[in-house]
Amino acid sequence: MARSQPRTSLLERWARFSHRRRGRVIGAWVAALVALIALSATFGGEYDSGFEMPGTESQDAIDMLEDRFPERAGSDGDLVFQAEGDGGVNNPAIRARIEQIIEDVRAVPDVTGVESPYENDGYVTEDGTIARGVIHFSAVGSDVPLSSVERLFEVVDDASTDGLRAEVGGDVVYWNEEPDFSSEWIGLLIAAFILLIAFGSVVAMGLPLGAALFGLGAGFSVIALGANVFNFPDFSPAFAAMIGLGVGIDYSLLVVTRYREGLHAGMSVEEAIVKAVTTSGRAVIFAGIVVTISFLGLWIMGLPFVGALGTAGAIVVLMAVLVALTLMPALLSLSGHRIDRWRVPFLHSTEGVDLNSGWYRLAKGIQRRPLPVFLGSTAVLLFLAIPILDMDLGFTDAGNQPESYHSRQAYDLQKEGFGPGFNAPLTEVLDLSDVPPDQREAAVNNAVETLRGVENVALVTPPVFNDSGDTAIISFLSGTSPQDNATDDLVHRVRDEAHPIIESSAGVEAMLTGGVAGNVDSGDRIIERMPYLFAGVIGLSFLLLMVVFRSVLVALKAAVMNLLSIGAAYGVIVAVFQWGWGADLIGVQEGPVETFIPMMMFAILFGLSMDYEVFLISRIREEYVAGNDNATAVAYGLTATARVITAAAAIMVAVFGSFILGADRIIKEFGVGLSVAILVDATIVRLFLVPATMELLGERNWWMPRWLDRILPHVNLEGTEAPRPPLGAPAGGK
Repeated sequence: MARSQPRTSLLERWARFSHRRRGRVIGAWVAALVALIALSATFGGEYDSGFEMPGTESQDAIDMLEDRFPERAGSDGDLVFQAEGDGGVNNPAIRARIEQIIEDVRAVPDVTGVESPYENDGYVTEDGTIARGVIHFSAVGSDVPLSSVERLFEVVDDASTDGLRAEVGGDVVYWNEEPDFSSEWIGLLIAAFILLIAFGSVVAMGLPLGAALFGLGAGFSVIALGANVFNFPDFSPAFAAMIGLGVGIDYSLLVVTRYREGLHAGMSVEEAIVKAVTTSGRAVIFAGIVVTISFLGLWIMGLPFVGALGTAGAIVVLMAVLVALTLMPALLSLSGHRIDRWRVPFLHSTEGVDLNSGWYRLAKGIQRRPLPVFLGSTAVLLFLAIPILDMDLGFTDAGNQPESYHSRQAYDLQKEGFGPGFNAPLTEVLDLSDVPPDQREAAVNNAVETLRGVENVALVTPPVFNDSGDTAIISFLSGTSPQDNATDDLVHRVRDEAHPIIESSAGVEAMLTGGVAGNVDSGDRIIERMPYLFAGVIGLSFLLLMVVFRSVLVALKAAVMNLLSIGAAYGVIVAVFQWGWGADLIGVQEGPVETFIPMMMFAILFGLSMDYEVFLISRIREEYVAGNDNATAVAYGLTATARVITAAAAIMVAVFGSFILGADRIIKEFGVGLSVAILVDATIVRLFLVPATMELLGERNWWMPRWLDRILPHVNLEGTEAPRPPLGAPAGGK
């Protein structure tokens, strides 16, 4: 009876098809990309610059103002004047110029009104040198068009002459003043250099770069089309470029590396492609799934713009996976043996397990002393993470901006003249629709007096009613700066202590909003939901890794080590941005760590760190399934993947690290945190801690309870080939 042939996998069939029909595959991809770009140009949606927070008190207040009091539903800005001469801002000539400036500001698009410093008590300093006006905008924060903000800059710059200085600040200016900074090309150039060193061939270098750009083009187009459904933030393309460039190069790099290994081992082009797709291709699939889970987990946070941003990241990751699995095999077939053309002298050009390489010697050295390596690596990671114990989450303000910024100069002037609290305006919104008209004024006066009696309230301005009289606004100022924890306490104190007194007037509903209140609400929401994000992402990733590697301990080890890498990155951020260690070197000042930084970094880093874990462990398991014992499999797996993981991580570090060159503090935080985490993960964790741990665990690495093995689905990550003899053993056995 004839022996049945082993059933080929879908990936193997695709690999052979893409080799034999490479022209069709490449042509289909080019046509698809052109179609996507054309569709996105024609039907692409608009990006959203808003940061809505449904279900929070500050958002409810804004929604009500948009309905009943639209001219006061937007953000407020600061218009600050300084005059040192005789009479200061009260000098008749200076006052006339200030009033003309106010009229010019009122004429700026998206400005609904301006309060003169001469209209409100307490808006001119006692010595008359500094005065403060208030600008009312039609929209909130970055929703105000940049063109309107630039027009404001022109007005104050033109007016700042002959003894009078004018500055404009506040949330609108703060969120619109950041200069455009694109690091993608810097990262791309560095990536090309790293790939050239890693491959030693110009052709091999070009394939991952080309594939990454192809995937980015398709990803951007899909995001633009998706903007008709999702409210993608306006910085989604920049975020997607940062993520897509890194993972796009990484995934294609892994496939190209395995293809070259097959060629150098004597395989034909077709068999080398099949080998690359059915091994590294599978690793790419599961690595991409983990990253996608991390990004989509951001929807748990209950902040729509954060969830939409995670969706944008997931789109470019899935595109990178699709390109690596479908387009890359056809490109490899087209290049064939020419992939090693245009070699660079003296650079490495071979792949696979080289028993004479430094990586193999490193692996064996770790296996001879696994316990000291394990303890030393863990100690370093825990040491880097120590500053987390002192992490102060909050929101920085214009006082942390570069001194050349208008928002920073306005901030400093107000702080000098009135105290830091004038940079932390708050808005009390009163719903009076259920209050009899003849009792509304008394109810509002009660609210004003109540707010004046709250600890840390520095100034309360007279109330303003809408035309129908069913809504009132009371603006008041804190005695402390926006980023001071005492200001956050004031927000909670007003809501917990003042609102019950204000609402004791029958029918009154009080809501607190403003930039500081919005920050407090978003911070509270993030802190409340963070445990769900951690549990959801870690739990799903743990289950996926158990399915892939058929091991409880490998999955558990991966989750714990990823958290150690992320913890080290958090610690470095606290040391630099909160404690100020080395802050001058990158041009930042001490301040709290933005509340959303840990959330966003976790989603990005847990997925990307898991990439390297999947790349390494999949090769170790492949060697183990091929017949090697645990120690040999670990040594061979590390030797075969160390260089590609190091190259991939170096590219990620270059891409993320280039963001440190930007002017904005938040961008610098991401740059430092992400680059440190990837560097630590690819060196301390993957090169030392993982092999040491797997050596200590021995055969227990692959432990799986039988009952669990039965209920979990089986996924073959290693392809369809039969087990092969250990490296260096005769093909026939002993």
